Amino acid sequence: MSNTPPVPIQVLGSRDLPAWLAERDVSLAFTTYQTGKIFLIGRKPDGSLAAFERTFNRAMGMTATAQTLWLATAYQLWRFENILADGQLDQGFDRLYVPRVGYTTGDIDIHDVSVADTGRVVFSATRFSCLATMSERDGFRPLWRPAFVSKMAPEDRCHLNGLALVAGQPRYVTACARSDVVAGWRARRHDGGCVIDVIDGQVLCEGLSMPHSPRWHEDRLWLLDSGHGYLGRLDIDNRTFEPLAFCPGYARGLAFAGNHAVVGVSRPRHEGTFRGLPLDDELRKRGGEAKCGLLIVDLASGNVTHWLWLEGVDELYDVAVLPGVTRPTLLGFKSDEIRYTVTAEGHPGVIWRGVAKE
Repeated sequence: MSNTPPVPIQVLGSRDLPAWLAERDVSLAFTTYQTGKIFLIGRKPDGSLAAFERTFNRAMGMTATAQTLWLATAYQLWRFENILADGQLDQGFDRLYVPRVGYTTGDIDIHDVSVADTGRVVFSATRFSCLATMSERDGFRPLWRPAFVSKMAPEDRCHLNGLALVAGQPRYVTACARSDVVAGWRARRHDGGCVIDVIDGQVLCEGLSMPHSPRWHEDRLWLLDSGHGYLGRLDIDNRTFEPLAFCPGYARGLAFAGNHAVVGVSRPRHEGTFRGLPLDDELRKRGGEAKCGLLIVDLASGNVTHWLWLEGVDELYDVAVLPGVTRPTLLGFKSDEIRYTVTAEGHPGVIWRGVAKE
């Protein structure tokens, strides 16, 4: 076993990123599954960037509002709730998310997570090539799978990873290939990616490279053509992908704040699945190198207006925008803080802390 200490994680934001967060009254969250972290990015009272992280094993898909956050981990799905009252500050934070409910799903490789308008959580169970939700008795309940996947099996046949809601209901998914054999998508990672309509099962677009993170925003379907390195939108009528902005890294994780997109980028692994993607040639052609962090993209121009880079982390999965939040924090399981932070229904904003006496 190596005794080399872990590389410290550094967060560096562009000069005007805190001002952009303040103008839109938002904070950001993102997950790093390789290092098993969730990061919360907000603003300090002096206007500088505030970064906070907690450890969760293989932190992956997430979705969030100002009060609730859902997070998929290696074999569980967690619901966090903010315990602070409106306008309340606790140690300088205006949101304190606490894990309240955890569903043990088993290792089904949850990627994207969404909450339908009925309140039901729907996620992509990528290992089983399907959309699913939680079950009170079992690990999960399958809801839908592509017509070309002939059976339920833990074989990751098509790498169904992304989910977009429209009018509060699951509507579009991304998959890395139309494959019905175990890990068949891996042989087609360069150009087998597709977008599928959940309603009628039609494949709307093909020829993408490992697409991720479909999102419905302002009556358009946006997604990441990750293997090519582009944020773009799908012309549903013509069934074509229209690139908007090149992303210097493996793009994965997409959220929106008004007329801006927040895109996660990673340094691609240069072995196995991530080796030799079209993104590599595009970076060389542009004289760039892959970054790890967040890009803020203007949807009108396609320009990257702000950025946040990470050192000590190579891969991100998902991103979320927290509306109306200035400086969030979150409890994890690595310290006794969660044990001795207590609230009670009927006592809003009251937090009891301290070690119980024998």
